[in-house]
Amino acid sequence: MWMTLSYICWVVSAVLVLWMLYDWYKIDSTYSEETLTSSREGEIEAASEKHKI
Repeated sequence: MWMTLSYICWVVSAVLVLWMLYDWYKIDSTYSEETLTSSREGEIEAASEKHKI
């Protein structure tokens, strides 16, 4: 039983690592380095959201 639980934990860890790598690649290819390192909070959200009043 403990071995099965151990293997399940390793699989979950591997899935999380793969998801983080995928997200890193997706964000890095979507946004420029200047946008990602800017100190202005909400710049990414402001560019992607259009509010109509």
